[in-house]
Amino acid sequence: MAERNEATNDISENPTPFSAINQNDDSCDLNDVLQFLPSNVLNDLLSFGICVRCILRVFGVRGCIYASPDLVNNLKYNLNSSENSTTAKETKLCRLCLGILQFRFVDEKEMVVKKDSADDMSVLIAEIVKKEGYQIIDGFSFEISVPPILHENDNSFWSYMKSKFGSEPWFQEKLHTERISTKDALQFSLVSPLENLLDCKSNMSSFRIRLTYNHTKGMNGSEKCSDNDERSKRRKTGESNLVGGKPFSSSLENESSDWSESLLEMANEPCHFTCSCYREPYFFGGRYLKYSRNVSQTRWIIDDERMGEASVEEIIGGNILQACRGDSFKFHAAGREDIDVRMLGQGRPFLVEVQNARPLPSELFAKDIEKLINNLENKLVRVRNLNFVGSHGWNLMREGEAEKQKQYAALVWISRPLKDEDVQHISSLEDLKVLQRTPIRVLHRRSPLEREKIIHWMKIETIAGSSQYFLLHLCTQAGTYIKEFVHGDLGRTQPSMGSILGCRAEILQLDVTDIKMDCFLT
Repeated sequence: MAERNEATNDISENPTPFSAINQNDDSCDLNDVLQFLPSNVLNDLLSFGICVRCILRVFGVRGCIYASPDLVNNLKYNLNSSENSTTAKETKLCRLCLGILQFRFVDEKEMVVKKDSADDMSVLIAEIVKKEGYQIIDGFSFEISVPPILHENDNSFWSYMKSKFGSEPWFQEKLHTERISTKDALQFSLVSPLENLLDCKSNMSSFRIRLTYNHTKGMNGSEKCSDNDERSKRRKTGESNLVGGKPFSSSLENESSDWSESLLEMANEPCHFTCSCYREPYFFGGRYLKYSRNVSQTRWIIDDERMGEASVEEIIGGNILQACRGDSFKFHAAGREDIDVRMLGQGRPFLVEVQNARPLPSELFAKDIEKLINNLENKLVRVRNLNFVGSHGWNLMREGEAEKQKQYAALVWISRPLKDEDVQHISSLEDLKVLQRTPIRVLHRRSPLEREKIIHWMKIETIAGSSQYFLLHLCTQAGTYIKEFVHGDLGRTQPSMGSILGCRAEILQLDVTDIKMDCFLT
């Protein structure tokens, strides 16, 4: 093992380069690290108020050493500190990380909290995750947000180190290593303990644990650090040999006190800390049937008054959200029917997007929700083929949506008796082109356009005992306004059922009987 020369602070004849301790090696030992670092520099930084983990990251050290449960005591013991190794504590708030790597923070109750180790901090985070009731199997993604002032602190500190130790061999070696950020050092500290506590690995999972640190005095510190950066920049570019009216050499001598002063105010209060968990949206796909003529597809409120007795969105989405214990949901459907139109046949494709669900979805889980909805007392809505589909459900539903066909059954009244030739004539019409201007009833919310749509086929079903009422079965291109096709909308739809039969025609009831789309059929 290489020996430290305390008199010169040099490493022995054949020093191992700093790159040797920059590996993310789980076997990394504090003694291995210390033999490459000058003891006088370590002591100076400790006494100045730089925490142990910041010292390690400044020297480019990586790996599990950050999670060591007794890192402070071990470092001071190895430096022959005058403090007792069993009771040594970091009493000062670190001027670089502002307590983040010391696990000191201000909580949501504005109370200063101190955790003794990475294990203790990890326990706090794991308890938050478990309290929220998340199921985690496929791992977790660990995200950290820190205030910008930490980056300014690092830059200012690095300029100071370079001005003071830039000519020394150990620092020249350090120049070729990558500096470790506070975020990365905190990752090294917490990930391994969290993996043990949560019994899963950290990876690119859809479940995220996010630590957010903020500091109230970031602007002041940022301005001061920017002043130091500007001084450093002037020295590099040779813009001036004077700094603040003093010779450059004098400024260099005062660099330590300048840097100390710039960070002194920032080190009085730790960062505010919050831990939040979030799971990427889950998508449940299926088909719904609507049996009531008083249920809208989405929640419909006009002047604080509900229209209809319920909505498909609330019945389906609300029950899925409750089962998933999520934060919110969004309901998406392949088109819509009016509140007074029933949705029959195989149903209309839909997606429910659940934000931040707690349990993990499965086919059995989806079937349980389907049973719950279908067993509701009011029987207004029914669900078919509900399943967890993932984000690709969007592609399934959007595929061919513009070209889809819809089938309807409409109860029609005409102003004269229906004739046999009327039935034959209507049945003979195929791929009838219809021009529709935006209907009057939706003109207040739709652009005034003229659209060409196709009626693929029609068939009349007579009603026994009635000569002026009949059922019109028809298959149309998606987006056709069926009500307007029947009554003509004051001539805004041409041709219409009224114009074809040469009489007045009114639609009394309408049902959607089929939507020709392949998604969520099984």
